[in-house]
Amino acid sequence: MFLNQFFEFSMVLDEKKFQKVLSMAHVNADEWDEEKEEYIDNSMADKGIIIRYRDSQYKKKVIIIYNLQWKQLDGTSKADKVVSNLDKFIREYFSHRYKLNDFKLSGMRLVNDIDVGQQEMVDEYLKVFRRIGKVKNFTVAELENLEKKQYFYLRGNSNSIMFLAYSMEAVIKGYYEEKGTGGKKAKTAVREAEGSLRLEVRLDKPKAIRIYTEDIDTAECMKELLEERQNVFMDVLSQVVPFGSVYKKDKAMEIIQKEVEDSVLRRKMMRLVMLIPEKKSLYLAQKTMSCSRDMDKIMKGFAKINLSPVTLSKRQDVKWLENIYAYILQ
Repeated sequence: MFLNQFFEFSMVLDEKKFQKVLSMAHVNADEWDEEKEEYIDNSMADKGIIIRYRDSQYKKKVIIIYNLQWKQLDGTSKADKVVSNLDKFIREYFSHRYKLNDFKLSGMRLVNDIDVGQQEMVDEYLKVFRRIGKVKNFTVAELENLEKKQYFYLRGNSNSIMFLAYSMEAVIKGYYEEKGTGGKKAKTAVREAEGSLRLEVRLDKPKAIRIYTEDIDTAECMKELLEERQNVFMDVLSQVVPFGSVYKKDKAMEIIQKEVEDSVLRRKMMRLVMLIPEKKSLYLAQKTMSCSRDMDKIMKGFAKINLSPVTLSKRQDVKWLENIYAYILQ
């Protein structure tokens, strides 16, 4: 599984120190973002690094965005090298006034682009994700720049963890439309994005980071997350998306009848399948069944026969969708 990785580091400074750092930055007046109250230094974008200087009246903050999507990481030694190189860059950029451990690791984004074939299949998977509905510890949220049918977005209620699934074709098309540009380059980019379903896991605040790391310095924390990135991604994904291929309700019932020998488990599994479209949520259907002690066993029963309890709607043209985990784990 290949994951694009984005890290965010932040450091709060007092007015005097902030202005001193800002005076040395590679920014000018036209790089001021009025909405976010920050200057943006894009001079190292080709190295995957963007520096933001948030000049808010309430808090002066320096933010480093580090994009690792262009690096393959295989093993501890690679993680050590990435962290060491970033620390070296920060020391040199800030004239050895600051180092990596002076910053706090304040965010992480893990991105998995899945090629599901045709664009129509992206749309079908998104329909199924939306049928999952409410998820425990998450709230269904909205994105301003995409139509509802083009994404599925969950925001953590208190843990600052986000999950997103969306159409890359829609994102690329919207990007060029917003810029007001078209032509061959735009058409090629949109065409290349067809059939691509993007899944994102975001740890948006330090408290989300602390769920997956010990309370250690920033360099060690980053190294640990680099080594555990796949486990982090899969942990959040498994909380949201049930394992298994997706069928119409009648076919799912037929598979349960055929594959599950335990009559009690079979009855509960069939009951869950019936409740999900009625409650418009996997989580609310599980709560309605009032058998929380058995729910892990029920969900494992579905996984064992490679069947998702979330079914295709009658209006969907497809009769079957491959288990999304088959794409991720290949």
